Amino acid sequence: MAEIMSNIQVSPGVFRIKISGKYEGRIGQFYMLRGSRIDPLLSRPLSIFDLKDHYIEFLYQVVGEGTHLFASLKRGDSLNLVGPLGNGFPDIEGRTALVGGGIGIAPLYFAAKQLRDTDIYLGFREEACLVTDFNSISSNVRIKVGGSILDEVVFEDYDHILVCGPTGMLKAAKQKQVEQDYHGNVYVSVENKMACGIGACLVCSVKGPEGTKRACVEGPVFLAKEVDLDD
Repeated sequence: MAEIMSNIQVSPGVFRIKISGKYEGRIGQFYMLRGSRIDPLLSRPLSIFDLKDHYIEFLYQVVGEGTHLFASLKRGDSLNLVGPLGNGFPDIEGRTALVGGGIGIAPLYFAAKQLRDTDIYLGFREEACLVTDFNSISSNVRIKVGGSILDEVVFEDYDHILVCGPTGMLKAAKQKQVEQDYHGNVYVSVENKMACGIGACLVCSVKGPEGTKRACVEGPVFLAKEVDLDD
């Protein structure tokens, strides 16, 4: 069990939780979090938002029973954490665009702090959040409320494009890569539902040209061309 240092609402239904302790993790990896109560039984996968010597932070949206429970937790309460899990984003060099939609911005803050020469594109449906935090770590942060943030990204300006958001956004990024004959790397971080986080249950399976892969083990980060986002 780990102690909660803070659990702050940063926009309607979106919380930033800080948990004390020493943790490890690469950009794009996640932890499985669970409250101290027996119910709900399953843990919830949350991407690493930030990581320091004495704490780890996550960003989450309240959508179900598990995240409603998280939102009720206060400083001094406890959570169970298992991780880091998943493959995360690869080590890359060159011009990089980080593109996030909605709660998909979660892993991009940690990524932007670790990668060099990055531009950040954040899209929101109704209200932007954590803009000041992102502006503090990048000189080029573009925000769009409503519409598609991908419209702001000129793919050919970058060697790598890292995208995290709802499936429709990931699908649009893959389609744009094809339409613009973009020869750089487009990486997508899928947001599939997970149960175990270790590849045993196959709930998070993703289909691709080379067969089925598990988002929690082989993913959640894939090259866009490696996964079927229509399924």
